[in-house]
Amino acid sequence: MLKSMAESVATGGAINEAIYKNLRADFMNDPDLNRLVPQFVRTSLDQKAIWGHMSAVHSGQGAYDARRKHIHEAFQPLLDRLADIGAPADAGVSEALTRYDAEGVNDAWQKALARRKSDPEGAITSARTLLEEVCKHILDDAGIQYEDKWDLPKLYSETAKLLNLAPSQHTEDTFKRILGGCQTVVENLGGLRNKVSDAHGGGRRRVRPAERHATLAVNLAGSMATFLIETWEGRATE
Repeated sequence: MLKSMAESVATGGAINEAIYKNLRADFMNDPDLNRLVPQFVRTSLDQKAIWGHMSAVHSGQGAYDARRKHIHEAFQPLLDRLADIGAPADAGVSEALTRYDAEGVNDAWQKALARRKSDPEGAITSARTLLEEVCKHILDDAGIQYEDKWDLPKLYSETAKLLNLAPSQHTEDTFKRILGGCQTVVENLGGLRNKVSDAHGGGRRRVRPAERHATLAVNLAGSMATFLIETWEGRATE
């Protein structure tokens, strides 16, 4: 995302500066990644500063291609490092799932991570399995019965009600929208899995996911799983 933002500015586009600043801070504050942050990102606090750097890289005919090449080369060391260790979010999700210590949950997450590049379809299946496992374990821990035939949206709906995360349980518009977005993410993960994962045959017109699709699905599932687990743990300590 940070690289894409730089490319947008370099080619005359605009960015959300608040998101840029947060992303930049995440990398700058990471002791393992700080030294790999491109120099122009280190010195560019906002869109105007990025544009100043890019306009100095090349102007006139062929400027966009030259700037994209410059950005690609500047980001490559950081991207190579992330390919080795996983994105920063991976570690945070892994820590939360390991702490929860539920059989099947961490296993599903590790499979999802491992399959993103080599087996995108399998990664999407594992992403859904991860959320299903988390919901079932939380319901088990709460002593709430569920049916084996329940699909992911139903499991999530019951888990959300238990954790007071259902949009209908709130009156503040901002919370309702955020929680509604969470519900939509889960429903779409189920739909994505049905459409492009290895869970069902697809015939000749089957849509085959790319690595980026698998990465999106895994990251969304990991974020939602962490959110549910941390909410459950928070309730247990109240």
